[in-house]
Parts: sequence; C-alpha cells; structure tokens
Amino acid sequence: MKRWLVVLFSLWINSALAGDAIYTGFFSNKAVSGYDTVAYFTQGKPVKGKSQYKYTYQGADWFFASQEHLDLFKQSPEKYAPQYGGFCAWAVAAKNSRASADPKNWKIVDGKLYLNYDDDVQQKWLKDIPGFVVKGDKNWPKLLAE
Repeated sequence: MKRWLVVLFSLWINSALAGDAIYTGFFSNKAVSGYDTVAYFTQGKPVKGKSQYKYTYQGADWFFASQEHLDLFKQSPEKYAPQYGGFCAWAVAAKNSRASADPKNWKIVDGKLYLNYDDDVQQKWLKDIPGFVVKGDKNWPKLLAE
C-alpha cells in the first residue's frame, strides 16, 4: 500500500509541475524560493531576497536583496533568471523531466545560472556540465510545451 501511495504522489507532483515555466514550489509563487538571482552574479553566493524588492516576471514573484539588484533584473531578466525556469538542471538534462531545485545548489556556467536538486545531484551535474547543458537545452523546449 505504501508503495502505491508513493507512486501516486510522485505522479501527482510531476503533473503539478508539468505546465510551469518557472519553478515556484507547490504553495508559493516565489521564484528560486525567494532568493535573489542577481546576487549569484554580483556576490557569488545565494542571498535571500526581501519582500520590498519584489518583481513579477513570467507569472512568478522574484525577490531581491536591494533596489539595485531589482533594477538589474528588470533591465535584463533573461541574464539573471536561472536556466530551465529554476528547475533542477540535471533532471532536465539527464532525465528529461522537471524536478525542484535548491537555491543553495547552483553554478554559473558561461554567464548562465543553473540550479540543482541537492548536493548529490549537483555532483552528478558537475561531472559533465557541457554535455548536460547540450541535453538540457534540447529537452527544455519540449518540457515547456507539455
């Protein structure tokens, strides 16, 4: 019985995530769990955003640590938004599926921000970033269309 519940829950999660272009979790509308995506580029680390620096982009709420970061994002959101809508980059590439991502598991590659599910998944991602980027870039448009 437990196994069937796990299977049903997994199917429900995947179907709940299926149509979203930006990962926000199930009970939130916060992109990147409320972390400031500009901070990855300017400070080299994940920084929590503040509610007074909120901006809605692609149907999700993005939070920033400062007005300066908010302004930078508004000028060029595609530069600062994570690839694959903030879903786990490894899952998009290796599994052709969507999975949540932890903002603390990140990497900037060729000026683009990628997030991963957890430390273990990120270690897999780090083994072949160029190959996974090629696969992810191929898979992502199809996942968006589903």
